Amino acid sequence: MELPFAESYKIKMVETIRRSTRKEREVWLKEAYNNLFNLRSEYVYIDLLTDSGTGAMSDKQWSEMMVGDESYAGASSYLKMKAVIKELFGFNDFLPTHQGRAAENVLFSLLVKNGDIVPGNSHFDTTKGHIEFRHAHAVDCTIDEAFHPTQYHPFKGNLDLNKLEAVLKNNPIEKVPFIVVTLTCNSSGGQPVSMQNLKEVYGMAKKYGTRVIFDSARFAENAYFIKIREDGFQAKTIKEIVKEMYTYADAMTMSSKKDAIVNMGGFIGFSDRKMYEEASVYNIMFEGFVTYGGMSGRDMNALTQGLLEGTEFDYLETRIKQVEYLGESLKRFGVPLLEPFGGHAIFLDAKRFLPEIPKEEYIAQTLAVEIYLEGGVRGVEIGTLLADRDPETRENRYPEMELVRLALPRRVYTNSHMDYIAATVANVFERRNDITKGLKILKEAPIMRHFTVELERV
Repeated sequence: MELPFAESYKIKMVETIRRSTRKEREVWLKEAYNNLFNLRSEYVYIDLLTDSGTGAMSDKQWSEMMVGDESYAGASSYLKMKAVIKELFGFNDFLPTHQGRAAENVLFSLLVKNGDIVPGNSHFDTTKGHIEFRHAHAVDCTIDEAFHPTQYHPFKGNLDLNKLEAVLKNNPIEKVPFIVVTLTCNSSGGQPVSMQNLKEVYGMAKKYGTRVIFDSARFAENAYFIKIREDGFQAKTIKEIVKEMYTYADAMTMSSKKDAIVNMGGFIGFSDRKMYEEASVYNIMFEGFVTYGGMSGRDMNALTQGLLEGTEFDYLETRIKQVEYLGESLKRFGVPLLEPFGGHAIFLDAKRFLPEIPKEEYIAQTLAVEIYLEGGVRGVEIGTLLADRDPETRENRYPEMELVRLALPRRVYTNSHMDYIAATVANVFERRNDITKGLKILKEAPIMRHFTVELERV
């Protein structure tokens, strides 16, 4: 008999979670103004709000924390992290930051100016926020297949080279400080970018005289998909694929809370020494000295070990197969999903799920609220709320897809939890025809409103 697949780890410590009643959840949700970010964590049974900083660290990571060097400058923890970044990505210089958006803040403070244009593949919310905060413009150049949830394409995160070249041709190149490539592309469903596309984007950037920067939060998951889906890479290790990927980047920002499997941390990697030196000024102002950048030595040690573990095939296979398990379970119930499944999350297609809700009533947020009410499962809206308002017209931007992301923390939940999640979503799907009214905004922030927005039922 063929042996079944099993996790590449065993459990050493557990954390108690509590199931609540629907009546309790109704009260809590009303107090939270229908914003799942406002819920206290103990009000959530299974938390799929994000995979960022929510993973379970390994025994080796915890051991590394015990030997962290907390020296203000020149700590051994910094030097250890520097060596691993060089080994994995090939970058000689890096700046530690406390998380990914901090890395963006430092780098974009150097590179992005008023009126600039930054093309990319479905920019993540913080990336777009940092661009628009500086009165610049993010231009989405993702391939069209990415916006068709049921259409198969192995690399839906790819940039459309014709769209990208149009941006580079039709604008002064000094107004295009860089192209951002998000690995994997979170906002379009956790979809990977092929090695061929990375190579072609980099070639086009050099042709027109601009840079390529990788938003690297899920770079290892991207490398896994290259290994299993792209010809010529099956025999390569994940670390070999990663090293090749970053030959097509001038710099990288990293939220280490994802593929480095830590609760806090990030960094910027540089191929250009001059850019590193100029960015160091902002890092010292915003984050800390160049050898700690807002991180403790113990956190740098855990991050460094996490980078090594997160680029092992066995770990990645376990992680991504759990996402597949949840996706296949939901498909058996007929739940409409974005396919193929992403590396870190399942994305529910809210437009097909709740066709009666008008787009003005925040379809995906309505669905996320219903899933929480049904079973205490917290996901997150990737739709009109996250798309925010146009910075000039202040009108809602309505994205082509309204998605609810169920992001799986790394090494945290079992497949029994996946069965519970699937049953919760299936129950909502069964009563979908009774859900005919959505939500309206009571209060919102001028930018990145989805974190703090307050809503009520229509």
